[in-house]
Order: sequence, then structure tokens, then C-alpha cells
Amino acid sequence: MTYDDALRWLLTLPDFERTGEFADRPDVEPMRALLAALGGPHLGRPTVHIAGSKGKGSTGAMIEAVLRAAGMRTGHYISPHLHRYSERIRLDGKPLDGDAFAAAIAAVRDAIERVEPRVPGRRFIAFDALTAAAFVAFRDTAVDVQVIEVGLGGLLDSTNVFDATDVVVLTPISLEHTAILGDTIPQIAAQKAGIITRGATVVVAPQRESALDVFRRAAAERDARVIEVAQACQLQRVSATLEHQDFRLKTPRATYAARLSLIGRHQLDNAATAVLAAEALAERAGIELTPEHVKRGLAGVAWPARLEVLKRRPLVIIDGAHNGDSARRMADALREYAGVRDVTFVLGTLAGKDVAAIAEAVAPLAAEVYVPRWPHARAADPRDVAEAVRAFDIPVRPSGSLPDAVEAAMASAGERGCVVACGSIAFAAAVREYLLGIESDMIRLALSKGVSKAGGAA
Repeated sequence: MTYDDALRWLLTLPDFERTGEFADRPDVEPMRALLAALGGPHLGRPTVHIAGSKGKGSTGAMIEAVLRAAGMRTGHYISPHLHRYSERIRLDGKPLDGDAFAAAIAAVRDAIERVEPRVPGRRFIAFDALTAAAFVAFRDTAVDVQVIEVGLGGLLDSTNVFDATDVVVLTPISLEHTAILGDTIPQIAAQKAGIITRGATVVVAPQRESALDVFRRAAAERDARVIEVAQACQLQRVSATLEHQDFRLKTPRATYAARLSLIGRHQLDNAATAVLAAEALAERAGIELTPEHVKRGLAGVAWPARLEVLKRRPLVIIDGAHNGDSARRMADALREYAGVRDVTFVLGTLAGKDVAAIAEAVAPLAAEVYVPRWPHARAADPRDVAEAVRAFDIPVRPSGSLPDAVEAAMASAGERGCVVACGSIAFAAAVREYLLGIESDMIRLALSKGVSKAGGAA
């Protein structure tokens, strides 16, 4: 199996991220059966398991980087990817190479063919296959520790296959995927709390009290120790620019001085959460972790499409803000770190997102908004997005395609202006591909079939 063969097979499976096709499930028993058929590749190493609505990716990247700086060989499983599926399975901070990715997927495909007859009426999805492939890759390369990010929810997520976990991390909860996870913060928090295992150490990022109550109860029921970041540490930002921020962090274990290339005050909360999680894993797994490890690890973290600067004149920033809470954090960071007040936005969301909440958050900064068509199977109708934006008296400009909108926005902003593209990670990735000339997996596969780049990006 080649890398492209692996992609083509993955595209035959139901995939909520790509198409919105959701396979409801009462439990994760088929996933457990699949992993058993593969020889239990998820077991045998210390594990950090991360769930939440916001900040999972950034927090996980920081945890992985700190553990790697401490001398650990790391496996890191993330979702979604930006441009290539192999980005999801990371060894020592780098995406799995194409041959290794294909080999892991081939092993999973063969196992699925053996297991499917034993689980009649149940369907394996693309995320199941990718999750299993990550565990296979981590076993085959003998990683020392693994950092696993939940895909959707927690309780019924493909990653929730551990009877015992060393460290569980719960990042901030907000309203998301309400048709699947519930339409209140406590309901969504209960789904996330489903990954708490008996006896685990649970690191909880700063949260709404209604989410904290759920996490505390779930941890108590499972004899899990809770570390609440807001109570356990003292955090002070020392300085900040558009390139980085310096901060001091005091935990019960040590005092740290570090630099982070990710901007926004929320990233400082993520960093504090990550350090406490790394400390907890070090304590449980007997890993030596020093302030120098933390400093070196955090300094090397790069996490694209999170307030990422792509151009300077004009200033062009992309961000994956996909709901009201994320958009408010983004807007706060734009004011505080970039010092901007009049922003030309390029907005693209997935269907079903609360566009009104995003528009309300950015309205005080928005000089104008471009709402293009963009090539994604789940892209929201730009007419609906534009209507939601106009409700906040924000000028909406004719946009056309994504390249047309980006070029028009930059021309309108001028060399001294600021353009921000946001609305979803997938949209930020599409803008990134256009401006940086990146060819995604989907574009490459489409081109290999003779489809034009303009019409073939999925």
C-alpha cells in the first residue's frame, strides 16, 4: 500500500470531519475489538489523554514538546490535520512519513476486515482507522510516552479505549456540536469527562463553574486526583509581541520562566495546563523534568493556524476560531498583541456553526468582511454567513472564490492594514494553502485524477 492508496481507502469510510457523515454509536466496543485484533498497540506506555472544546491541539503540542525536551521519545495524535493526513500521527514532533503512515493504515485495514464480521450492524469510520493507525505507529517505533487528543466529545470517542490512563487533561468547555454532545455546558462537560479513568491524575484548565462541577463529580466517582490550573499555579505574563510572549509560572513543584511563540492570553493558560500535565506525568512515570526542559520545550512549540502571521505588509493572520468563545479570544489577542482596531476579515465556516456568535465577537474590530465560496464538502453557504454578519451592521463585500476574497481583502486593507482569515480550522488551512502554495492531500489526489485544482479541492 502506498500513501495515496492509504488515502483512497480512508476516503471510502464515513468521515464526519470531511463530509458531516456521522456514525452514531452506543459504545466503543468495535474500536476495542479492533485494537485487540492488532495486539493492543495503545497499551504499554505512559499516556496523556486530552479532551475539551478549545485549546486541545495547542495544549497537547506543548505537553509533547516539554516531554520531548526531557529526553522522551514521543507519540502525539492530533485532529484535524491542516494539509496532510499524516500530520495527525506525530513522532518526536514531526508528522509520520508517508511509507510508515501507509504501513500502519494497511495493518488497520486488514484488521478491520477480520473484525467487521464480529460486529454486525456497526461501522468503522475514518477516525477509528486513523486512531488505530496512530497506536500501531507508536508501538512499532517504541515511543516512551503518548499524548492523545480526543476527536469529538470524549465518552464515545474512538480514543476512549483505556482502562487506566496516567494523566487526563480537560481544556475549556464551550458550546460545540450540540446536536451530538448536548446543548448545555454541563451536558458537553459530561461527554468530555467520559475519558477520566479510575485513579488518573486529572488536570483541569480554567473553566466555567458549571463544567468544573461536572469534572469534580466524575473524578470523585473514579477516585481520580484533580489538579485545577486556576488554583494550583501563579501565572504572570512578563512581555509580549506579535512574535512571542514571555511569562513566569509557579507551580507547587517548581518555578518556570519561559517564552512561547503562540500569542494570546489563552495560550498562557494552555501553557500552564501543559506544564502541570507534564509535571503530573513525570511524577507518575518517573521522568526527570526540570525548568530547563520546560523552557526549551515551550520555546520550540509551533502550532500553525492559531493566530499565525502569514504576511507582514499587509499584516495577514489566520486563526481557527470556530465559535463565539474562540472568536472572542482571537479578538482580544488582536487588540492586545497586534494593536489593531480596524480589521478586514475573511470569514469561512462549516455548516451548522454559530456564525452569529462569531460575528458578534469580531464586530467591534471589523471594518469589513469578505465571505467567499471555499472548497469543502461541509462549507456553509456564503449567503447564509453574509446574512448573519450583516445583522451586526458589518459591511459585507462581494467575494467570489477564496483566492478572489483574499486578494481583495489585502488590497482593501492596504500595506499598513490587517487582514484576518478565520471561521474554522479547515478554512484557515485553505487560506494557508493558497498564500503559501501548499498542495494538500485532497488537491493532490484530485490532480492525479485529472481534476483541476480549482474544482478538485475537497
